[in-house]
Amino acid sequence: MKKLTIQGGESVSDYVPDRSQQESSKDKNSFNLRINLFFFSTFLIFCVIIVRLAILQFVEGPTLAGEETRRDVKNVPLNPIRGTIFDATGSVKLAYSTPTQSLYITLQKNYSDKLDDNGEKVRDKNYPELEKIAEDIVVVFDKYADPNSTPLTKEDVLDAMDNNYRKYQGYVPRRIKMDLTENEVAYFMEHKTDFPGIEVVEENIRHYDPDTVAVQTIGYIKDFKRSKTLTKYSTISEDISSGRQLDPGLIYTEPEFVGFDGLELMFQDELRGKNGYRKVPVDPRNMPEGVDEIVAPEKGNDIYSTINKEIQVKTEEAIMDQLDWLHRNPVSGKLHPDATTGFAVAMEVKTGKIVAMASMPDYDTNLWSSGTIASKDWTNKVEFIYQNGTIRSFNPGKTGAHPESVVLLGSTIKPLSVLVGLKEGLFTTDTWYNDTGAAYFGKEGHQARVRNSGGHVYGMMDPAKAILHSSNAFMVDKVGVPLNNKYGSKVIGVWDKYMTDFGLGVVTGSGLPGEQKGIREYENDDESTQSRMAYASFGQQGKYTTLQLAQYTAMLANEGKRMKPQLVSEIKDSNGNVVKTFEPEVLNTVDFDKSYWNEIKKGMNSSVTAFNGYKYDVARKTGTSTQLVGGKDVDNGVFISFAPRDNPVLAVAVMIPEGGFGSNSAGPVALKMFEAYDEVYGLDGTPHPKTDGIVDVDTEE
Repeated sequence: MKKLTIQGGESVSDYVPDRSQQESSKDKNSFNLRINLFFFSTFLIFCVIIVRLAILQFVEGPTLAGEETRRDVKNVPLNPIRGTIFDATGSVKLAYSTPTQSLYITLQKNYSDKLDDNGEKVRDKNYPELEKIAEDIVVVFDKYADPNSTPLTKEDVLDAMDNNYRKYQGYVPRRIKMDLTENEVAYFMEHKTDFPGIEVVEENIRHYDPDTVAVQTIGYIKDFKRSKTLTKYSTISEDISSGRQLDPGLIYTEPEFVGFDGLELMFQDELRGKNGYRKVPVDPRNMPEGVDEIVAPEKGNDIYSTINKEIQVKTEEAIMDQLDWLHRNPVSGKLHPDATTGFAVAMEVKTGKIVAMASMPDYDTNLWSSGTIASKDWTNKVEFIYQNGTIRSFNPGKTGAHPESVVLLGSTIKPLSVLVGLKEGLFTTDTWYNDTGAAYFGKEGHQARVRNSGGHVYGMMDPAKAILHSSNAFMVDKVGVPLNNKYGSKVIGVWDKYMTDFGLGVVTGSGLPGEQKGIREYENDDESTQSRMAYASFGQQGKYTTLQLAQYTAMLANEGKRMKPQLVSEIKDSNGNVVKTFEPEVLNTVDFDKSYWNEIKKGMNSSVTAFNGYKYDVARKTGTSTQLVGGKDVDNGVFISFAPRDNPVLAVAVMIPEGGFGSNSAGPVALKMFEAYDEVYGLDGTPHPKTDGIVDVDTEE
């Protein structure tokens, strides 16, 4: 060790003590202290966390779970205002909706039935509260409701409340009553606190033109719940229940009104619009806890139909007047009291637009305005006339056996029979045939005879005169039998091809719900092909609808273009913007020599007294189809026509089941339809409205 010598002989060291060991010991103690503090703090923190978790789980858990559940929000639909269906003028509302006030209730408690110890359903202890609310509501209805309305009972109100959630979930408001009176609205608004969950909601109610305009074509509404028998709505229901439909605007509710027939059903998606909805938070029981947000509904689009009210109403009146006339005036020596229905269609030749479609008698569609119909009204006013007889066959509701609305065409098929014969080369426009009053076919010794109506003998005739005189003999001898001889077992397919090309035996393409194809009786193989072709040639082997007959007539008029029947011209949104337009559409065409068309048009000149002196040259063919119904022969009046002959604008078809000869039963109806169209649009392109006190005496052909 280094030492220093200090004066005085003392030795003094210059050593500086090393403090590292001492400080290391102190640092070590300090570090241990910090470690201990860290672990102690950590312990305390974990203790706090554990205690907090315990509190969360056992103390605050139920409350927080409830808060979490409250974040579940349901969309409660708000029904949109249904679009309007206008007539062709765009100024007449054939179907429209107006605001109305409805009473709804949202259940505030769970009133559903419970199971007792034996597993039997018993009323919930709270149920008497619900009964009391229902009783109080009925008291208000009895005092303030419209005296002409059907009274609601306590049972009706309880059923609407749906306490067992058969129809609605807990958070969904239940409709108690529509179309409240002002006094009912005022009372419930002033006494909301007396009726827990009650609210008055503005909805819309459907109305139809009181003049009953084309009611079966326009259609009617029902509530969604009772509409699921239709494929369209059963599919919508499945999409909703399965969760495939995610757009809340397209979620249908059970009480929502939907189109059930006619244009109301055909254009349901366009007319409906989109739901609005309320975003409703719900608790674990699916009961509501206020409203977070409201999204407004979107009004449905408006439909502009091709039906012209003025022409339609005159067509309907013409049918009913003619039926009355047939009951009072003998035709062919007898009255026709069973002529109680009539069907008519007017179709524009170039556009396919249906300007009139009448199925008579009709009824007031406002009976359906609330989506249901009283049983007495159904039985007495609707049951046998609500279907559209121009596109389908139905029971006329008369006692005994009677033909339905789809009948044999009779002689109205003869222009087409002649076209088939000409096209197949069975004869030419210059061929002459000696009509002896009857035709025979079949095996020698077992021949069947077909006579002309009334046994008339017409002598020598060409194809045009065969149509004019309605010669059954010509059709059998020159079309039916030769066609069978030419094709043998394949003749049915050949004939069917011609029929379907002209729209007979296939749907017309109108899109109307429930349209039928008709009945091809010539496909029945109980008879020989020769027999079937013989009878088919003069209209006794096929039953077709009035719309099919009108489409066929238009095809004769335009020389081979089968036009799609158009019932709507355009669709507009609620702001008047055009969403869609419908242009003329040719479904198919046939290629026939021009001379063939000229020949059949020349022949379509049946003698009809009603048309004598009419100022337009109308191509026309009468028909009297004889059907065996209930063991007796029944004559149906059938009539086809188009005008003007050389520049056709309008085609008309009329059927009067059990009306007798078509010239006397159906023909006069057709004339009034042409007159109505001429007044509104003009068969020559210029409208010719009637002027009071002035009689039009122009009788030029």
